[in-house]
Amino acid sequence: MPSRRLLAVLSSTALAALILVGACAPDAGTSGSAGSGAHLAEVEPLDDPGSYVGPSTAVLTDTALHPVATDPTPQLPATVTDAQGTEITVHDVSRILAVDLYGTAARAVYELGLGDNLVGRDTSSGFPEVADLPLVTANGHELNGEAILGLAPSVIITDTSLGPWDVMLQMRDAGIPVIVIDSHRSLETAPALIQQIADALGVSEQGEELAQRTQESIEAMVAQIAAIAPEGDDKLRIAFLYVRGQSGIYYMFGTGSGTDSLIGALGGTDVATEIGWEGMQPLTDEGLVAAAPDLVLMMTKGLESVDGVAGLLERVPALGLTPAGQNQRIVDMSDYEILSFGSNSADVLEALAVAIYAPQGAE
Repeated sequence: MPSRRLLAVLSSTALAALILVGACAPDAGTSGSAGSGAHLAEVEPLDDPGSYVGPSTAVLTDTALHPVATDPTPQLPATVTDAQGTEITVHDVSRILAVDLYGTAARAVYELGLGDNLVGRDTSSGFPEVADLPLVTANGHELNGEAILGLAPSVIITDTSLGPWDVMLQMRDAGIPVIVIDSHRSLETAPALIQQIADALGVSEQGEELAQRTQESIEAMVAQIAAIAPEGDDKLRIAFLYVRGQSGIYYMFGTGSGTDSLIGALGGTDVATEIGWEGMQPLTDEGLVAAAPDLVLMMTKGLESVDGVAGLLERVPALGLTPAGQNQRIVDMSDYEILSFGSNSADVLEALAVAIYAPQGAE
């Protein structure tokens, strides 16, 4: 039986493969929401969220970046051992390239105070501050070695969620330090991920501040959600479905995928974990009916790929046999926010909580 840690790594790799195959990339500056959502403290939660009928969309209240420092002085050289066990020394952070599947790495670099040092971006780093930087991914999330070399980065921060990996080996052969951060994402790992990036860039002190801010904001939001979420047998039973209708991809995510962490923080019961669903697996009618979710979480582009809730119920008729399908309780959120697990994790939780427990405030 694989260890939970191994399952987490395999799940992250599988998720990257799914998105590479099935997702269409957004244009720069449009990967996130518009930042017009409601704060949880300002909305009236439902008395009985399990009986609510209809879909809702989770929208962030604030998409702005909030650096913990302005033009910090990196302590260099910085020697670190990355997530692959490779010891690397960084001498220059004047030209940083930070790329991963969700844009989490670039956001962390910016919030550490080194945003002006970024020289390029991946498809998912679409926040306005970097929207004008050259793109180094093509066909969605495929790394372009020529584009990267053309930017002459002094250091690259990445993980194994983007490919082909040969491109990063080529960068190392060219003498560019490549720091590989942990690809496994969850609410629990978000602060550590920030610290990994900060240490590699010689701004460990700023990393501690940002990691602490992220941890404290997550804890505060989890407590705020717990105050309004039903308890015990009344907890909402939640499933996370990954769908790409144009590619015929239908998956349910479970233990070790990161969605279990998200659902737990939202005060729900992760039904996939409850039925022993590990990692991410192709959706089956039997599994979905056995899970019997009250509510389904999805990525926005996934829901769009099946023409909305009506299309989803038509393509996955077993969903109609569950409380979620019968009540059309589908909550979607931007593909590049819902599982990013970065410094804005508390904001993501808040947006989802509003859409789940006070959907009238999400409209």
